[in-house]
Amino acid sequence: MKTLTAVTDPCGVGKPVSAIDYFFVKYLNDERDLPFVYLTIKISLILIPFSVLLYMPFITGWVWWVLALLYLIINNAIFKGTFGLMFHCINHRPLFKNAYKYWNNYLPWVLGPFFGQSPETYFSHHIGMHHVEGNMPEDESSTMTYQRDSVRSFLKYNGLFMIAGVADLFNYLLRKKRRKLARRTVVGEVFYISLCVGLSFISFPATLFVFIIPLFIFRFIAMLGNWTQHSFVDASDPANPYKNSITCINVKYNHKCWNDGYHISHHERPAMHWSEYPNFFLKNQAKYRQNQAIVFDGLDYARVFFYLMSKRYDVLARHLLNIDNAFASEQEAVTLLKERTKPILI
Repeated sequence: MKTLTAVTDPCGVGKPVSAIDYFFVKYLNDERDLPFVYLTIKISLILIPFSVLLYMPFITGWVWWVLALLYLIINNAIFKGTFGLMFHCINHRPLFKNAYKYWNNYLPWVLGPFFGQSPETYFSHHIGMHHVEGNMPEDESSTMTYQRDSVRSFLKYNGLFMIAGVADLFNYLLRKKRRKLARRTVVGEVFYISLCVGLSFISFPATLFVFIIPLFIFRFIAMLGNWTQHSFVDASDPANPYKNSITCINVKYNHKCWNDGYHISHHERPAMHWSEYPNFFLKNQAKYRQNQAIVFDGLDYARVFFYLMSKRYDVLARHLLNIDNAFASEQEAVTLLKERTKPILI
C-alpha cells in the first residue's frame, strides 16, 4: 500500500494573459474554462475538415484507407478523452454565460456526433439519471447487481447497454416524469440516426469511419469507465459516494482529462470545478479514511479495470492509498476490495 507524499495532479488554471484570452473570457461563466475554448477550436479546425475530406469523391483507393485509419487514430487516441471529459465538465457547469447560452449547443450538436455522442443523450443520462440515482438500483447504468471483477459480467453489462441503453434511459425519464429530458433524448437519437442514414447515401464507408464506429467506441468506453468508477461498492452503505466510487490520483490521465480520476469528489460535489478536486481531496482526508475509501495512487481507470478483470488484487492493493492507516495490512485491503466487488441485491 502507499502513503500519500504529494499530489501531482493539476491544482489550478493559469490566468488569462493575451488579448485573445480576454476576448474569450468575457463570454465564459468561469475564466478557468478558457482551455476548453482553445480545445474546441483545435478540434473544429482539425477533425471537421478531415472528416469532410473522407467524403470527397476524388479520394479513393489506398489513399482513402490511410486517411480513414489516420482519422480514427486522431479522433480516438488524441481527442476522444480530452473532448469527452471536457464535455462532461460543461454538462455540469455550462461553458458560456446565459446571454450567450446558444453557444453551449455547439459541443453536443456539432462536435459531439464526430465522437459518437448523439446530441442530448449524454446530458439526459449523466445529469438526468446517473447523478440523481448515484449508481443505486434505479440508475439504469448501475453496476451493483454484477460481479464486478468478472469479464463475463462486464460483457453482459456492456451488451445490455448497447442494445437497450437508450430505451432504458427513455423509460426511466418517463417513469420519473422528466418528460423534457425524455423528449431531448429522442430528438438527439433520431437526429444522429438520420444523420448517419442520410450521409450513408453520399458515402457509407466515410459515414462508418466518421460517425458509426466512433458511436460504438464511445459507448463501450463510457460503460467501461462507469464500471470501473463504481466497481467497489460497500453493500452496507451503497449510496455513500465514498463507498461506491473510486479515486485515481497522480496519473497522466488527470492532466489530459481534467482531473476525471477524482470520481468520489465528483459525486460528492458534482458542480465543483475540475481544478478544485485535488485540494478538496486533500482537505477531506478524514472522510476518506473514515469510509475506507478506495483511492489508487499511480493507477488510472484503464489499469484499474485491467487488474480488476485479471483479479490482480495484489497489484491493486499495492497501489491503494492507505490514508492515516485506514487499513491495518495489505491483506485486509485485499479482503475489502474483493468484498466490494460482489453483487448487491436490494
